[in-house]
Amino acid sequence: MAKFRYTGRNDLGEIQSGVVEAGSRDLAIKILQDNKIYVLSLESLEKEGFLDKLLRSFQRVKTKDLMVFTRQLSVLLSAKVQLVDSLKSLYNQVTDPMLKDAIFDVFTDVEGGLYFSQALAKHPRVFSDFFINMVRSAELSGRLEETLNYLADYLEKDNNLRSKLRDAMIYPAFIIVVFLAVMILVVTVVIPQLKGIFTESGSQLPFITRVLMGVGDFLLNWGVAIVIFLAIVIFLFIRYIRTPEGKAFWQQLIISLPIIGPIQKEVAISRFTSSCSALLKGGLPIASSLEIAGKITGNVVYEDILKKTANAVRSGSNISDCLIQYPKYFPPMVIQMISVGEISGQVDELMQKVADFYSNEVDQVAANLAEIIQPVLIVALGVFIGLFVAAVLMPIYNLAQVF
Repeated sequence: MAKFRYTGRNDLGEIQSGVVEAGSRDLAIKILQDNKIYVLSLESLEKEGFLDKLLRSFQRVKTKDLMVFTRQLSVLLSAKVQLVDSLKSLYNQVTDPMLKDAIFDVFTDVEGGLYFSQALAKHPRVFSDFFINMVRSAELSGRLEETLNYLADYLEKDNNLRSKLRDAMIYPAFIIVVFLAVMILVVTVVIPQLKGIFTESGSQLPFITRVLMGVGDFLLNWGVAIVIFLAIVIFLFIRYIRTPEGKAFWQQLIISLPIIGPIQKEVAISRFTSSCSALLKGGLPIASSLEIAGKITGNVVYEDILKKTANAVRSGSNISDCLIQYPKYFPPMVIQMISVGEISGQVDELMQKVADFYSNEVDQVAANLAEIIQPVLIVALGVFIGLFVAAVLMPIYNLAQVF
């Protein structure tokens, strides 16, 4: 049984606090509710181990789960259910533990008198700046249901985009991993067993066979050291790309690659224009919208550019005049559309049109990516497999000629 420290309010409105024992957080809440105590805060008294802290640092709420929660909350609010009651209802339905804990804290904070956006802001790992600012602007305009519905649509589109890009890369990644595993098996198991026979024959071995034998000997002698070395390199590389400098270097490298780079740029532009359009429609200032949209792109390079643009806009510059300085990252069409929007006073509408265009472009590329990669991959694998077969069969054929 775990112990939880609680603070709550009874039927008379009096604040109570104490400790309750229960098998889980949900059971502790149920026990308190059965005793007619409305929970304001609930904190576990159990000490969290190092492994638990490490696992929690990698824990993330899935976009799909957040989208479903947002959609359901919008439906409940449109049905005139009170915000606190809606959050309590959804708390009992959500299965993701991180999201569940966040919802509990949010509805207790809202019940305690905080604005919904203020309660969300306490959980930056669950709710993004974009999500929080959209809710904040909706609270001011009184359009919370509509805004939540838009957020659900936005999250759904973003989730679909991520899924398409991920699915397009699963097949090639699987084939490459299997091929590497087979290659290692051949050079470390099959060829060494034939090495003695080839050596005794005294015949001249083909160059490719000698190369594979050398690779096999190297892996057998230094395999463990290589694995340890690669593990250290990967660990250090992951730590490096988590630093601001390393993250900027890695993302700059990614968007400079031939095939992946253009896709990443289109994804970043689509996210920037879509989120910026939504924020402007929600009533946020242009400069603040640009900064928040920069974070939503998920790319440090674009985030830095849009932050500089936001500062320039605060000084009186136009968005298009700032973005035109970065032709490598913003195509002329994007700048022209934004420029037309600034002249006509419809920046949000024109940005949404740009977002729709690039969203369709990315969808098309993601759909065709597997079809583009598969024939190239098949040809490359065919060449390598042919070399492996030749490396094994040619010496055997030479032996047969000798005898």
